[in-house]
Amino acid sequence: MMLKIGDKAPAFSLADKNGNTVSLSDFLGKRVVLYFYPKDNTPGCTRQACAFAGLYHEFERKNAVVIGISRDSAASHEKFAQKHSLPFILLSDPEHETIEAYGVWQEKKLYGKTSFGTVRTTFLIDEQGSIAHIIPKVKPDTNAEEILALL
Repeated sequence: MMLKIGDKAPAFSLADKNGNTVSLSDFLGKRVVLYFYPKDNTPGCTRQACAFAGLYHEFERKNAVVIGISRDSAASHEKFAQKHSLPFILLSDPEHETIEAYGVWQEKKLYGKTSFGTVRTTFLIDEQGSIAHIIPKVKPDTNAEEILALL
């Protein structure tokens, strides 16, 4: 099921890097940049995260919260955030329930092998909790700037 612009963003409650539960509903009244990525500390994911970190104050100025979600554990997120000084929220979705709810758990082909995984996708959710923009097949290096331009 693919989400469309205007749809209500699927609710979630997931653990952050410190094991605290973070829910989408915590951010009503703010814009949420929700980005799904495959894995902590891989080259593309690191570049994407560092680009968001570099522009973090710009997002704050625009009343936007940045949240990254992957299947990695809270401990993995903690190391990733520390290593790269990531100021934003990273959530752990090991059962990929939220990843599936947003339609980004998809078949991927790599080196001729087919497997399922998280497809790098970013959603912009408005102050009322509806999807304002969807950027599929995100380019890690330009994603943060693209989203900032939309805000």
